[in-house]
Amino acid sequence: MSTGTDVSPSYDEDQGSKLIRKAREAPFVPIGMVGFATIVVYGLHKLKSGGNTKMSVPLIYVHMAAQGFVVGAMTLGMG
Repeated sequence: MSTGTDVSPSYDEDQGSKLIRKAREAPFVPIGMVGFATIVVYGLHKLKSGGNTKMSVPLIYVHMAAQGFVVGAMTLGMG
């Protein structure tokens, strides 16, 4: 018989503490996020100061580098 108690824990957790808890459970996720953001910022800076290069080619390289970093971080996290 049920006693009327709630099975799931209902506690108040703000976004900061939730992010810290998740980072402790899977430390490669924040590493992947920071790496992705770093590569994108670097690529956009290089694109801005690139001069007369075609815009699509550097964006493709930045996209592939950022995606590769995230997949690598996820793979290391699984291992």
